[in-house]
Amino acid sequence: MKKPIIIGTVLLALFVASSFAPLAAAQYAGVGGGGTTTLEEQLKLARARIAAVQNNPHAGSGTPYLDANGVIGATIIAGAVFGGIFVAFVVRAKQAEKAKRAR
Repeated sequence: MKKPIIIGTVLLALFVASSFAPLAAAQYAGVGGGGTTTLEEQLKLARARIAAVQNNPHAGSGTPYLDANGVIGATIIAGAVFGGIFVAFVVRAKQAEKAKRAR
């Protein structure tokens, strides 16, 4: 009886572990992680990024928080969609309950 549950749990754990393994290795791909980028190239890119930020101080972090494509905008849109679905379910449940009492 418990054997299928154990097998399913083990398979789920393997799938989850295999999906996170490439992400863990990706952060070290350039320096000693099997990538083709050398440390000197990484430092050169980092210096170029710092220079670009110093030359454009008004650009900010690049994360549009209040934009519809940003963090808060996407949160509001998702909340409105899922909130609307929730309200529709509640209204439908109330109608079904009222119809059941009327019988």
